[in-house]
This record gives sequence, C-alpha cells and structure tokens, in this order.
Amino acid sequence: MSRVKSTTIIAVYSESERTAVVASDGQATLDTTIIKKGTKKVYRLHDETVLVGFAGATADCLALLEKFEGKLKKYDGQLRRSAVELTKEWRTDRMLRHLEAVIVAASKEGLLMISGVGDVLEPDGGIIGIGSGGAYALAAAKGLRAASDSIAPEETARHALQIAAEIDIYTNDQITLEKIHW
Repeated sequence: MSRVKSTTIIAVYSESERTAVVASDGQATLDTTIIKKGTKKVYRLHDETVLVGFAGATADCLALLEKFEGKLKKYDGQLRRSAVELTKEWRTDRMLRHLEAVIVAASKEGLLMISGVGDVLEPDGGIIGIGSGGAYALAAAKGLRAASDSIAPEETARHALQIAAEIDIYTNDQITLEKIHW
C-alpha cells in the first residue's frame, strides 16, 4: 500500500477515564491543491458505540466504512472480531483488495488500526495517529500525555492535531472530534 497522505487522524483511548476519542483535520486535497477545508473524516457506527476515522481515498474509505458497519452489526458490535472479519474480506475480495485506506476504530473494547494489507493492530499506550500528519500528531499526543496525567483525551487529541497542522502541509486546523464514554 502506498503511503497515505492528505489527512491526519488521531485516536486516544483511556481505560481509566472510560473514554475514547477520534479526531481529524478537515483538509481534503487533490495532489497539491486544497479542495475543501472542512471534510468529515470521523464517523459514529453501530448505534454510536464505535468511532471510526479514515485516511486514504474518500470513496474507498466510505465503501469500507459501510462494510465495517455490516460486520459490527453481524458480530453484535464486537470491535476486534468485526475488524478481523473486515480485514479478511478486504484482503481476499477481488474488488476490495484494491481499496487504499487506513481506518482507526475505537470502542469500549479498545483502539485499533485496520488496513488492507492485513493489519489489525492495537497500539501501545492507547494512542494512534494515521495519515500524512499522523506521526506528528502521535508524537505530540504522547508528549502531552507524558507531561500531564490530568489532560483529558479530547484535549490531548485536539492539541496534537493543532501541532500537526503547524508541521504537515496536508493537515489543517479545522478539527472534527468525536468522543464516546462508557
């Protein structure tokens, strides 16, 4: 899979606060041109109990979100099982295997990164960043979390995206943030 660019998604999971957050910037680009500043890249699935953010080709991502919603319904909202089943279908289906995207999903079960190359990974420390600015946002979020135990997951995500927007040319500061609490 080629390196996914043109977006930044950060997800923060806190077992102790019983909270998961997925946030994104809003920039949509075509090559080096900004097409839209307020694109929605974070969605609530399965009766709003699962948060999903995506990086990659928009149509590909939306097709995969629809498939993922079906898996969540079939497996009664089980995040890991649904993610594994989505990845298996993504890798073996003749049409789906060509979709270029990376998905971050969060629920009370945890936080996962899902890709078409067969990855279903739970990150260390409850933070993951994807997209062109993902590494910047991830580093910022880890630094923020290490500096203070009292910063809320949503503030960690928001500040991390603001820092990434200052560094990555494909990331803007039009932040969309969704949170679940259980």
